[in-house]
Amino acid sequence: MKGTYLGEFEEVVLLAVAILAGDAYGASITSEIEQQMGRSVNLGAVHAALHRLEEKGLLSSRLGGATAERGGRSKRFFTVTMAGTKALDNIREIRNRMWNAIPKPA
Repeated sequence: MKGTYLGEFEEVVLLAVAILAGDAYGASITSEIEQQMGRSVNLGAVHAALHRLEEKGLLSSRLGGATAERGGRSKRFFTVTMAGTKALDNIREIRNRMWNAIPKPA
């Protein structure tokens, strides 16, 4: 397993996989990010992030069944691992602590 440091885009992809809860594959993750963030996302960049996150042990994947709609190809579905959940919890805790440390205007 590689290091667990997450870049901003990796964090967004990991969050999208968590939101999709079992129905996360490349196109659905891309759509979720675009919907949540209001910005366009390159499918190739999502696949690259998914590969890195899987190498880090933060995601696992499985192949779904082949469909005629996809020309007989299978979709690869992703789920967040326990290590991925722990990484997301850690990031949220750090960000909340930093937001709470900002001095309030008088």
